[in-house]
Amino acid sequence: MMFIIRTAGETPSGTGFTIRSIRRTPALASGGTRDFFCDGDPDAARQQQLNVVPLHDGWYADDTGGGVAIWGQGRFWELRDTPFTVRETSAEVAMRPDGTAADSEVVNVRQAIFGV
Repeated sequence: MMFIIRTAGETPSGTGFTIRSIRRTPALASGGTRDFFCDGDPDAARQQQLNVVPLHDGWYADDTGGGVAIWGQGRFWELRDTPFTVRETSAEVAMRPDGTAADSEVVNVRQAIFGV
């Protein structure tokens, strides 16, 4: 699950999450000056007294022209260098150490959507 830890500038440390991207907190948001996009357990971060901001479906721009695309209420995400260039995805994180997908169910997307 992807979520934001918002701080006054210090890098959060702790267990239960991995920092994936960083940006300045947008002017419209309050509660800090730095946003750390994290993958992991938001409850573990909250238990460590960190300021956790949940993410909803959408696009979260970073400071360099890229950003983070979120869907499935934070369950699925892509880190992008530009709006069209994917650098890292949640699908890569879901791989097992042996290189196989964590979810072994194969879905025929065309058939599931269009019945073809």
